[in-house]
Amino acid sequence: MRLSERQLRARAKKIKLLLMDVDGVLTDGRIYYVPHPRGGVLETKTFHSRDGLGIRFARQAGLKTGIISGRKSPIVQHRARELRIDFVREDALDKLPPYEEILRSAGVRDSEVCYVGDDWVDLPILRRVGLAVGVGNGSRLLRAHVHYWTQAPGGLGAVRETIELILKAQGKWRGILRSYLGGARALPLVG
Repeated sequence: MRLSERQLRARAKKIKLLLMDVDGVLTDGRIYYVPHPRGGVLETKTFHSRDGLGIRFARQAGLKTGIISGRKSPIVQHRARELRIDFVREDALDKLPPYEEILRSAGVRDSEVCYVGDDWVDLPILRRVGLAVGVGNGSRLLRAHVHYWTQAPGGLGAVRETIELILKAQGKWRGILRSYLGGARALPLVG
């Protein structure tokens, strides 16, 4: 669904909760298995530091954050703790039940939620939220069902791009930048 810039900003302005898939959104979608020294295998994933910093910006600006993933991984749990993500729901191929539980816990409505997804399992949530976002390398099927399609691919800055969109629409982006520039007036604020 195609939105004007004004319509997109209006939706982004209402967001209080940012929810994300993991594989293909916070990661590039690849799952690495490496042999464990005592037998078996270990799973590993790669996260982008800019997405992590973006999540910190979102929290600094007062947004709640959460993950709903179809898989379960101690790596995801570690990353979520590190970033102080408010809601973590894993092992949920049917994502609507955890989504509805998070809505109740966070005290928000569909229109106040942004969800970032990359594949078909994300469609039930994407079709309900106020700001539906697909990542640049996500399934093309999603394009008809999202409000915004990131330029950045999943795992390589798509979450950060989404957060910047939201914080700019809410008038909070310049404040975040100033907090890192130390209030310096000589440096131009970009964005």
